[in-house]
Amino acid sequence: MAKRSTIIAAGAAAVLLVITGAVAALNLSAAKSPSDATTVTVRLWDDQVAAAYEKSFKAFERDNADIQVDVELVPYDDYFEKLRTDVAGDGAPDVFWVDGGSYPAYADAGALLNITTAIPADVQAGWAPSVVAQYTRAATLWGVPQLADPGIAVYYNADLLRDAGLSPADVSALSWDPTGDNDTLTPVLQKLTKDYNGNTANSAEFDGSNLSQYGYNAGYDLQAMVLNYLASGGAQFQDESNRYVFASDAGIASFQYLVDLMNKWHVSPSAADTNTNGDFSREQFLQGKMALFQSGVYNLANVSAGANFDWGVVNLPSGPAGAISGVDGIAAAGNAASEHPAETQRVLEWLGSTAGSEFVGASGAASPAVVAAQPAYAAYWAAKKVDISAFYDVLAAGTAPAPQGAGWPAAENAMRPLLDEVFLGRTSVDHGVRAAQKAANAARTE
Repeated sequence: MAKRSTIIAAGAAAVLLVITGAVAALNLSAAKSPSDATTVTVRLWDDQVAAAYEKSFKAFERDNADIQVDVELVPYDDYFEKLRTDVAGDGAPDVFWVDGGSYPAYADAGALLNITTAIPADVQAGWAPSVVAQYTRAATLWGVPQLADPGIAVYYNADLLRDAGLSPADVSALSWDPTGDNDTLTPVLQKLTKDYNGNTANSAEFDGSNLSQYGYNAGYDLQAMVLNYLASGGAQFQDESNRYVFASDAGIASFQYLVDLMNKWHVSPSAADTNTNGDFSREQFLQGKMALFQSGVYNLANVSAGANFDWGVVNLPSGPAGAISGVDGIAAAGNAASEHPAETQRVLEWLGSTAGSEFVGASGAASPAVVAAQPAYAAYWAAKKVDISAFYDVLAAGTAPAPQGAGWPAAENAMRPLLDEVFLGRTSVDHGVRAAQKAANAARTE
C-alpha cells in the first residue's frame, strides 16, 4: 500500500487554487462503458485499495447495469495538486478521496456532496464513529468513510531481536520517560543499534555517525510518532477550538525525547534522511536494517509483501500518560457538481455498505471504515498468521485525534519547516517547538 500519512501531507491541499502542470491520472478500468450506461469515475491514490475497488465495482455493476464505474489512480505526491486543479476547473471526478486536512476547504467552497442528507441514516449508522467525527463539519458529514486506521503499534524484526539477546516479549511493554526514571525504551534501542564496526549504541566505542543498523524510527512523522508521543506524554496537539497547543511543558518534553533518540542517543535514522523521505524508515525495516518500526496498519501489506525475515507486531511504548495512539481515516467525497448526481449517490452508498467495503477488508489492503466489514480484514491477516490485535488494543486507553479544521493545511505548511530544523538538531527543541506553534496559529484560517 502506498504510504498514506494523510495527516502529514495534508498541507498540499491548502486552498482551491489552480495549479498548472498536474499529472494525468491512470484509469484502471480497461473496459469501455456500454453506450446505454452512465460512467461514474472514482479517484483515489492507493494502488492496493484501487485493486480492491475494481473487484467491488464489478459486483456493484452486476446489480446496477445502468452504471459503469471507472477507477482512477493518481499518485499520492500529485494527488492534491491535481484535485485542486480539477475542482477549480469543473473537471473533478464524480467521487474522490479526501483526507482530514483537505476536505474542509472543499466543503466550505460548496464543492462536496452533503452526505448527511444524501445517504440513508441506517447506512450511516454502520460507519466508524471516529471517521464520521473527523469528516463532520458544521454538523454535516462531507464524505463516506472508507478507511479507519485503528491505532499505531510497533513492527519488530525477530532476527535482529534474537541477535541482541531479546525476544518479542522483551519489547512488548516498553515505556518512555523524558526524566529517564522509568525509561526502558532507550536502553533497549541502544542494544538494537549498531555502527559499521559492529558496536552497539550502549558501548563506549559506538560511532553514532556511522550506523549500519537502526533500533527505531524516531523522526518527524505526525501520524506514527508525534501525535502518539504528545498524547502519551500528557500533551495535546490542538485544543477544542482547533488552536495548536503542543508547545506546553509536556509537549516540549515529548518532542525533546524524540529528538534525543535521533541526535543524542543515535538509535534512529538522521532527520537528513527522514525529513525529506517519509518512506525511508520503512525501507530500512524491509531491508533488515531496522529492529523496531513504529507505524500503522497502512503498512501491513507492505511489510507482509516486502519482509524476508520473521516479523510481528507488539504494543506501542507507554509514556507518562500511558500508551495513547493517534487515529486517522479516509473518506470518499461526492462531487457536488457531478453531471450524474443520482448515479454518483448510488456509487457512494455502495462504498458505504458492508457488501461494498468487504472487498477492501478481504484484500488485506486496509481496515474498512464500515464496521461490519472489519472482520474480513482481521480474517485476512489471521489466515496469514499475523496477530494485529496490538493496533486495536491500544485504542482502549483513549485516542489522539488527527488534526482538525480548515486551518490545518496552512498551519502545517507554516510549522513543518521549523520542526524540520528541530529534528535536524539545528534549532533547540524549546525554541523551535514554540516558534512552530506560534507560526501554526498565525497561519490557521479559523
